[in-house]
Amino acid sequence: MSLTGNQVAAKPTQLGLPSLVLFGIAYMAPAVVLATFGIISEVSSGTSSGSYLLATVAMLLTAISYATMSARFALSGSAYSYVRKTLGAHTGFMAGWVLILDYFFLPMVIFLISGSFLSAQFEEVPFWVWIVAQVLIVSVVNVLGIRVADKANFLLLSFVALILICFVALSLRTAATDGGTSVLSPFWNMDSSLAGVAAGAAIACYSFLGFDAITTLTGEAMDPRRLIPRAIVIATLAMGLIFTVVSFAAEMVLPLTVVNDVDSAAFDIAAQVGGNLLSATIVAALVIGGFASSIAAQAGGSRLLLTMGRDGVLPKKFFGYRHPRLGTPVLNIALIGAVGLFATQMTLTTSTSFINFGAFTAFTAVNLGVLVLLLRDKESGPARWVRVLLAAAAIAITVYFLISLDTHAITLGAGWLVAGLVYLVVLTRGFSRPAPEITSEAG
Repeated sequence: MSLTGNQVAAKPTQLGLPSLVLFGIAYMAPAVVLATFGIISEVSSGTSSGSYLLATVAMLLTAISYATMSARFALSGSAYSYVRKTLGAHTGFMAGWVLILDYFFLPMVIFLISGSFLSAQFEEVPFWVWIVAQVLIVSVVNVLGIRVADKANFLLLSFVALILICFVALSLRTAATDGGTSVLSPFWNMDSSLAGVAAGAAIACYSFLGFDAITTLTGEAMDPRRLIPRAIVIATLAMGLIFTVVSFAAEMVLPLTVVNDVDSAAFDIAAQVGGNLLSATIVAALVIGGFASSIAAQAGGSRLLLTMGRDGVLPKKFFGYRHPRLGTPVLNIALIGAVGLFATQMTLTTSTSFINFGAFTAFTAVNLGVLVLLLRDKESGPARWVRVLLAAAAIAITVYFLISLDTHAITLGAGWLVAGLVYLVVLTRGFSRPAPEITSEAG
């Protein structure tokens, strides 16, 4: 098989708005609310729904920035492409470099978490078997094409949605019959404080990481300038609604539940309202939702690498290659899958540190790019300044999350940035020549 980066595959599959929204939702993994509910409820003094609402507003500001960029620049590559266009090629390269952390390590984290759940349920099966099985299945789905991945995500998320609906319905029924807390308590109660709700929101914001990956499908969208921005905003709002509703239902029956560990509070609630069967299906929802999320994460990451390969900032023959028949970046998919195998050797703390640093650094860069773009525009009037204020607020929020990361995350991220800077110096021969130009093609 020739590894010619300029080979052109068949016309990429054209995705509509529902498929793009589904991709973003799958990436963000709706079932994650069940895993994080307990700690957010504890930190916020029982107002996790209020925290999720606040987190939705906070992350929506950055989502609007991505929507603005995707409407202006119909390019794949997410933060990498947008920052190159607004802040310069060198800054764009560094944004893409740090974003690689997010796309490389998120599938690994998902494999790690799902593998841990499966190992706990099937102790006789070695942990590494679950990791290898997940990597192979997810990689094969993505190699077969985005349409196959789209159908797989639809089936997987349908199952997750059914479980979440059952959880919410049974929780609300129990609260109605057995007398749960008041309907306002999950948003604000006598123990609440603004600091507590904000602290819960800071944790909840990590559940929204992934809406930006929709932009990596620009080349496969029917009308990218119109559909990509809409999909970003709709997916972010949809996840905010899901997180708020599920956490509301859980908070309503939390006073009726004996919680053994805050990390497993949702499992205890499920057992209370639906018995051991519902509790077991919660585990299934997390694992299946993890599969859907890893499919989306690997698909998005492979297309980011494809764009960087086409631009020549990464070796073009490898990273810029699409399979001539399938139209997928098979080598990038295989590489991300290979990195995922290291989940057997990595801790959850280390891998999530990479993701959080990469995501919030890229978010900050995109928000800054939007602010620069707005200030350069000749448009006048109050609407422009409202957008400027929203972009500035988005910068403040993402910078806050970035500097709030633990020392371990900042140290690892800074090391990765230094490595990227060294590579950029080599690529540009000490900045004596410009970085390779970004492609005009959207895919």
